[in-house]
Amino acid sequence: MPIRPTWSGSVQISLVSIAVKIFPATNPGRQVEFHQIDRKTHERIHHRDVDEGGDVKKADIVKGYEYAKDRYIEIDPEELKALRIPTATTMQIKQFVKVEELPTSLYERPYFVAPKDEVQAKALSIMRKALADTNTLGIGEIAFSGREHLVAIGAPLDPKQNGLMLYLLRYEDELRDAKSALSGVKQSTVAADELSLAKQLIKGGTSKFDLSAYKDDYEAAVKKLVDAKRKGKELPAPAPEPTSTKVVNIMDALRNSLAAERKPKKTATKKTGRRKRAA
Repeated sequence: MPIRPTWSGSVQISLVSIAVKIFPATNPGRQVEFHQIDRKTHERIHHRDVDEGGDVKKADIVKGYEYAKDRYIEIDPEELKALRIPTATTMQIKQFVKVEELPTSLYERPYFVAPKDEVQAKALSIMRKALADTNTLGIGEIAFSGREHLVAIGAPLDPKQNGLMLYLLRYEDELRDAKSALSGVKQSTVAADELSLAKQLIKGGTSKFDLSAYKDDYEAAVKKLVDAKRKGKELPAPAPEPTSTKVVNIMDALRNSLAAERKPKKTATKKTGRRKRAA
């Protein structure tokens, strides 16, 4: 089933205008979902729309903006639709920045950018090549899903991927000051031998990133628990507590880690087809 565009409009770079569509580059986050149930009856608990006077009909529920404590102004959905702001249809590139200038804490969500038609594809290809060669991102704003978003647009990391990439960014007021969590952290001096061992540990564990090697095991574990409870089987054993090696200082920890990395890893022996059938 083809995905629907999240936003359609034009990217405006000086006097150049490119009609595009953006599509979500991620699937909705999978999450184990639980319902509230009555422990005695095992019936699901439902929540009702109520105010101080009792139940409220769906038709009587409207949006309200709280402009003062417990004071609301009623907003009709049609009034929101009637709002017209330029970024609803046009993304004006306000500046270009080097990719490395944007801290990773700014990035929120990725999108694919496709040309609206073949005529726009040529202009998009030119911009893609220029952005890739200069290692830059275009910064602008677009409006969708009930709010305006700060965005960055640039060439994909994979040269085989067509189109452009767009990333939702966080505004300044959405970021917390690091001092609120790290004010008590003190910088320590690092000795040359400590740094050398740490670099060896990192070098030994460095390999090409393989995204497919990482899976979310929580959902599978919950399903296994549910299946065991349904069938009256023994519940899965809890995960063992992690064992900690006693070390005197960071140097001992680094040496022990390097020694563990250098040990040959045991490979699992393959069972024959007969043994599998017997099992």
